[in-house]
Amino acid sequence: MFKVDLSTAVGPVGLKNPVMSAAGTSGHGAELREYMDLSELGCIVVKSLAHFSWDGNAAPRIVGAGPGMLNSVGLQGPGIENWKRDYLPGLITSGAKVMISVWGRTVEDFALARALMEDLPDAVVAVEVNVSCPNLEDRSNMFAHSAQATFDVLKQFEGFRLPAFAKLSPNTHQLVEIAQSALDAGAAGLTLVNTLLGMRIDTRTRKPVLGAIRGGLSGVSIHPVAVRAIFDIYEAIPSVVIIGAGGVSTGLEAIELMLAGASAVEVGTATFVEPRAMTRILEEIGQWCDENSVPQVTDLIGASHGS
Repeated sequence: MFKVDLSTAVGPVGLKNPVMSAAGTSGHGAELREYMDLSELGCIVVKSLAHFSWDGNAAPRIVGAGPGMLNSVGLQGPGIENWKRDYLPGLITSGAKVMISVWGRTVEDFALARALMEDLPDAVVAVEVNVSCPNLEDRSNMFAHSAQATFDVLKQFEGFRLPAFAKLSPNTHQLVEIAQSALDAGAAGLTLVNTLLGMRIDTRTRKPVLGAIRGGLSGVSIHPVAVRAIFDIYEAIPSVVIIGAGGVSTGLEAIELMLAGASAVEVGTATFVEPRAMTRILEEIGQWCDENSVPQVTDLIGASHGS
């Protein structure tokens, strides 16, 4: 056992440790249960769901990109109602804390998603509102590229019994303003960051590799972007609660996000290569804290700021 107290909290949600899964990388339910005890993680964040089922984008959907990965899965999912029936029971049985992630194409889509979540069981402790997805009401932008659009979406969760965390995009120079708009609308905190926009071209065919042409770049390639984004937001809004995400494949990278200002850290792309990555990363965090005489992991939050 580690000497360090690994417990933390994201807003009103207490976690036994800071390691969470990232939406879209661990499936809709308890798919990783055969590799680890899901109840020993801080929280499981399920793949983003809409109030409707969706088949996602055309193949190919995933391609390597140096040390990272490009994906254009396109938010494929069974819809919230089917998820509650087919996937949530396995998560409850596993003993995991669960954060449901939701998306939509319009503000109304998010309102409809909220309506379907009113009867969720106590195992579901929060909702991650994925505003880093296409906005059909303004085709030039995703919601998270507009302070007003982000505000409008998060307002749909005002008064909701579960705390809402806005998942934001790093693909904007107005990140601080957009983060503040989410908080002004009532968000309990932020998830930083979603993927970077990218694409690859097959030099043989001279055509884009992905079926949807463009995709989201994830993995270790974007880690410095995540560190910068979290640092910038925490510096501008010191009271903010941040769940860090982006290129975490080691305990040291998780600690770096916490030092920048994150209270907990999501692990995503690393699980594609190593399904047990979250367990290993948690062990590495505990070992580093013990070796560096850190009594509580929360002592790391934002410690790179100030004197």
